[in-house]
Amino acid sequence: MRVASPQSLRGKRVLVTRAREQAAVLAGKLRAIGAEPILLPMVRFTPLQDFAALDRAIQSLMEYDWVIFTSVNGVRFFFERLLALGCGAERLSRAKLGAIGPATAAALAKCGLSVHFVPKRYLAEEIAGGIGDVRGQRILLPRADIARKALAQALRTKGAHVDEVAVYCTLPEKLSVPDIRQQLQDAKIDVITFTSASTVRNFASVLSDASFSAIVGGVAIACIGPITAKAVEELGLTVHVVAEEHTIDGLLNAIVKELSVDAKDRA
Repeated sequence: MRVASPQSLRGKRVLVTRAREQAAVLAGKLRAIGAEPILLPMVRFTPLQDFAALDRAIQSLMEYDWVIFTSVNGVRFFFERLLALGCGAERLSRAKLGAIGPATAAALAKCGLSVHFVPKRYLAEEIAGGIGDVRGQRILLPRADIARKALAQALRTKGAHVDEVAVYCTLPEKLSVPDIRQQLQDAKIDVITFTSASTVRNFASVLSDASFSAIVGGVAIACIGPITAKAVEELGLTVHVVAEEHTIDGLLNAIVKELSVDAKDRA
């Protein structure tokens, strides 16, 4: 996808709520098109405290027909544990690999693996719809501890035997709530970006009183996809931007398009 041209968001202040280790990519792309990113990570990712279930899945990898990854983080933490157990990528040689989108596929490629399926729309539900006949096949889903159940349920409906295994934990970032509220009130933000439902929920928990409405009122809310947008709408808020392509570049292009059309109306 073609990224927006330089200075497309000149002077705009954009709040980035994704995890600290992932925020740099989005922040860099925002700066490249003239925006000023304000980093406020709402989640953090940590290894599991109990690896027993994941270790069993890794030892049984040769028994699976498919292993489907739904995030870059899933790939990262899965392979960290794989290597910690003294195993290599060859343990995945029997299974076909699925990835929710191009970034996840690229993460697998860096591990020396080829991806057999990426859905046309980068949503978990689209994987089940496009993967083909999986009746009787064993599928492993390495994922976050708080991941949605939609993909597993859809695959089971198609007759697959699905094992879900947590490979990492998603936790609220440690924040000083009073300081954060003041920072947001002083920042004069134009756009708030959300890249997952967990960032939405944690943002709302930080601003759980009247300051929430005061801060988000008149600010464009931009979401990477419909699942994230739904989490925002469940809070009674309006979503102004939903990326058509559920990637960071897709989100940036959608923000540029929205601000160029509607910014004056909201001013």
